[in-house]
Amino acid sequence: MDFVSLIVGLLQDPMGAIQGWIAQGPWVAMGLIFLVIFIETGVVVMPFLPGDSLLFAAGILCHGAAGEALPLWELLLCVWAAAILGDQCNFFIGHFLGTRIIKSGRIKALTPERVAQSEAFMAKWGGLSIFLGRFFPFIRTFVPFLAGVGGMKWHHFFGFNILGGVVWSSLFTLLGYFFGTIPAVQEHFELVVVGIIVISLIPAVGGAIRAKIKSRREEDEIEQDMQQQ
Repeated sequence: MDFVSLIVGLLQDPMGAIQGWIAQGPWVAMGLIFLVIFIETGVVVMPFLPGDSLLFAAGILCHGAAGEALPLWELLLCVWAAAILGDQCNFFIGHFLGTRIIKSGRIKALTPERVAQSEAFMAKWGGLSIFLGRFFPFIRTFVPFLAGVGGMKWHHFFGFNILGGVVWSSLFTLLGYFFGTIPAVQEHFELVVVGIIVISLIPAVGGAIRAKIKSRREEDEIEQDMQQQ
């Protein structure tokens, strides 16, 4: 299975994709879950990976017969490690290569608007942004990278990284574990996944709109000042 096919299958049907992985063995499945979570949080070029829905679906699939289900505690240890190590990797990429990467303009996902949005988020919340950023798609990927670019102290970053990684990955995994077996959730799983994605994106979209409005107002004020002069 090549990586592109793996990601396409995961985006189309998270539950079916993980079930296919489990058929190859629970440890194979957990290895692939680790890989996806690590890449989403640790590689700045892939902020689009479905971390929230992947964790939710994995939590649901902790239920089942032996050999057909994921072991809950081992899964939690797996996603904790992936989330923490991913953010740490992203931080070091930003610290050592971030300025060069941004100036190159080669990473299309790293748009000026997303950089500005993430920087504003970090300026507002400080070190706590490392924890809070976990719960927002795209921002989740860019915050540790920009923390490294901005020269945040590693020991300051590391504590919030551990806290955020454990809470975020545990929350969505356990939501799937405890609520995913409800018949209504199973019957409408695709809608539940869409709902998770939409709810996760609301703050990010709202922030982007506010940033756009603020930028437009600043441009209008500059234009008015120039006219008055």
